[in-house]
Amino acid sequence: MNLKDELLRGIYNYSFEKPSAIQQRAIRPIIEGRDVVAQAQSGTGKTSMIALASCQTVDTSSREVQVLILSPTRELAAQIDKVILAMGNYMSIQAHSCIGGKSVGEDIRKLENEVQVVSGTPGRVRDMIQREVYALDTSNY
Repeated sequence: MNLKDELLRGIYNYSFEKPSAIQQRAIRPIIEGRDVVAQAQSGTGKTSMIALASCQTVDTSSREVQVLILSPTRELAAQIDKVILAMGNYMSIQAHSCIGGKSVGEDIRKLENEVQVVSGTPGRVRDMIQREVYALDTSNY
């Protein structure tokens, strides 16, 4: 898959050795910028698939939001954020979960200054767009 060396270190550190079937099928098309609909049972590696593809596509020299991941629940958005931070640890990737129940002020500060990947719920992300804190035009994925 020609993954970045720093990402491979993060993957191994996260204790992954071999990609699951869903990961084998979906990671490459996501990295190539193609639209992907992936459906599989719980525990098959969908969250890791999204995190890995997101980390691979980030330009670490830029501090703009490049990847937006929308999730139906706060818990899933927070889980994706956690996995991205773990896998992207050696890449200095900055990620943030933009979800209800957390400080709006913190979301604004992070989105204006630091993050490359946002994992959020539709309601909070929409709020950040309406406040003109986040513009979709910087996101590639």
